[in-house]
Amino acid sequence: MKAWEVVIGIETHAQLSTQAKIFSGSSTAFGAAPNVQASAVDIALPGVLPVLNKGAVECAIRFGLAVGATIAPRSVFARKNYFYPDLPKGYQISQYELPVVLGGKLAIQLGDSEKEVKLTRAHLEEDAGKSLHDGLGHHFHGRSGIDLNRAGTPLLEIVTEPDMRSATEAVAYARALHALTRWIGICDGNMQEGSFRCDANVSVRRVGQAALGTRREIKNLNSFRFMQQAIDYEVSWQIATLEDGGTVEQATVLFDAATGETRAMRSKEDAHDYRYFPDPDLLPLLIDRQWIERVAAQMPELPAAKRERLLADYGLSAYDAKLLTSSLELAAYYEASVAAAGRSNAKACANWVMVDLTARLNKDDREIDQSPVSAEQLGGIVARVGDATISTTIARKVFDSLWNGESTSADEIIARHGWQQITDGNALETTLDELLADNAAMVAEFRAGKEKAFNALVGQAMKRTRGKANPQQVSELLRKKLG
Repeated sequence: MKAWEVVIGIETHAQLSTQAKIFSGSSTAFGAAPNVQASAVDIALPGVLPVLNKGAVECAIRFGLAVGATIAPRSVFARKNYFYPDLPKGYQISQYELPVVLGGKLAIQLGDSEKEVKLTRAHLEEDAGKSLHDGLGHHFHGRSGIDLNRAGTPLLEIVTEPDMRSATEAVAYARALHALTRWIGICDGNMQEGSFRCDANVSVRRVGQAALGTRREIKNLNSFRFMQQAIDYEVSWQIATLEDGGTVEQATVLFDAATGETRAMRSKEDAHDYRYFPDPDLLPLLIDRQWIERVAAQMPELPAAKRERLLADYGLSAYDAKLLTSSLELAAYYEASVAAAGRSNAKACANWVMVDLTARLNKDDREIDQSPVSAEQLGGIVARVGDATISTTIARKVFDSLWNGESTSADEIIARHGWQQITDGNALETTLDELLADNAAMVAEFRAGKEKAFNALVGQAMKRTRGKANPQQVSELLRKKLG
């Protein structure tokens, strides 16, 4: 492998979060019965004309702003001609020579280092329909069906330069792009439903060689795990082929998840094979500076800017800030919890969100916006730990109670169960005196130098007080009494 360099570029089709299709008013909702969301425009009946969806254009503008790209003041829609059963017009409306977004870059995280992946372009286009080969019922055994519900669904195709040098880098880029498109609200990112699909162009060349090797395009990778497996296999196959004296032919390949292998589907087409020409039914798309400024005013704070602000405002570590900005919803939840708990508890809120809350969400297979414990409720728990009303042990009981819908606030649950920490120093001293009298053997072990015995005594004290004592206060008093 050291003699070879891997070169990867990614093309991503992000389905835009519009309620209607890109050139018609048909719904883009997922899961409808076959062909009920395919209008006369979508299936190209004679005499119909496409009308561009303004919302799709604004999604493209949002993306261009997010990646620091040039938003073209004038772009053109073209017809991409090819014949396939699920393409009713016999051509796809896309953009070719004059796309709406040019350039830009996206930072990816690789361990402790960062790398920038340059973007070539992003252009608007319509999706094709879907061919169905299975699950059609016994009446259609051995036949295929065509569902045109997806035909005309708005897509933003995002193309990188061949900047990535491993499957790990490619996956890091795909994850970063997936997070960004969801963050700015242009794509729901649902890979199972086909809302976010990646094609990986993979080639290898000898280390030091300037010319690029022959690439093969792995189509429709709809999970990050499959992307890693597919690229790793493809790289190994290309290197083995070349080292055995063979040649790599340009081709489109599919990844078979069952075998973990790629297999050639067809020879790879070039642009001239599609006979692109400007679509005569669509005027050029003109975007002025005022339109861009209106869209910019509606943009959320971008992840990098939010990370910097979390570092400055809340004193978090770079690691914490990175995790808390992995999604817009998580970042919003965190800041709402800090607002409820008080800024002095910002670090404690971060710990609760990243550890306790995330663990419970994963266990119950929920997203952050499905959490039974609201940000305000979590902030209430953290505030009561911060002012020593309850211990961390009791706080987790309060969290469980809120998760199970017992009450509306931490304060109500604490009062109902009498979970306030023991603050009467005399009462606690009496409890500890009784504890030491009842555990003479443990006391002797501690005085003989066994620190574990002290920890056991602390545990016994917390048990006797039903977790209502302050552990730090217990430790301090115990050490004082033990000399």
